[in-house]
Amino acid sequence: MSGRSEADAAAKHAKWLENGVALRAFFYIFGTHVFAGFVWLLFYLGQHAQK
Repeated sequence: MSGRSEADAAAKHAKWLENGVALRAFFYIFGTHVFAGFVWLLFYLGQHAQK
């Protein structure tokens, strides 16, 4: 009986880790795009600034 509950706990932990990795990857990709957009905006504004 105990072996089965340990296996269930291990499977739940593995699924939690997979979800954590997917969530981190999403935020890293999203954050990188936000940062790239900000840099693009700086270049755009710099090109169109009154000189």
